[in-house]
Amino acid sequence: MSRSVNTLTRADLAETINRKMGFSRAESLDLVESILAHMCDAMSDGENVKISGFGSFILRDKKERIGRNPKTGVEVPITPRRVMTFRASQLLKERIAKG
Repeated sequence: MSRSVNTLTRADLAETINRKMGFSRAESLDLVESILAHMCDAMSDGENVKISGFGSFILRDKKERIGRNPKTGVEVPITPRRVMTFRASQLLKERIAKG
C-alpha cells in the first residue's frame, strides 16, 4: 500500500477496499465517504459510535467551569461544550502492544 508517512488516509482506506473487495476506485471512495458521513451524522445527533474490535467514539457534555490563563493567572469562564473521546477496544490495545 502506498501510504502517506505515518498517516492512514481516506484514499488508503479506499485503495484497500478496491484491492480486497474488487470495487472500482470511485465506488471504494464513495463507500469510505458514506461510512464516515454516517458516523459524523450519528455523533452530531448525540449518539456514540462503537466499532467492535476497534473502539468507541464517546460524546461527553462538559459543564461550565472556571479556568485560568497560565500566562497571566487571570480567571476566565470556560463555556459548556460537548467533546468527543475515543476509547480503544481491548483487541486494538492488544494489537498495538504487540507492535
